[in-house]
Amino acid sequence: MDKQTQIEIEAAAFRQLIAHLQTRTDVQNIDLMNLAGFCRNCLSKWYLAAAEERGKEMGYDAARTIIYGMPYSEWKSQYQK
Repeated sequence: MDKQTQIEIEAAAFRQLIAHLQTRTDVQNIDLMNLAGFCRNCLSKWYLAAAEERGKEMGYDAARTIIYGMPYSEWKSQYQK
């Protein structure tokens, strides 16, 4: 497989993971941490780090909005138990 195809497949899988987590609001971050060792906040930090490595300015709140699909404060008030 060529590198560009690999990147496109990985990106598609990542987008599907994010979409899945955005629909599974019943799954709390603590549950993810306990079972998988990462949570939505971890994904946000990894996303931010990847952007910064590529010279793109982005704040943590902007990264969390991408991962959560809405501002974190809104997600927290609606779904955090």
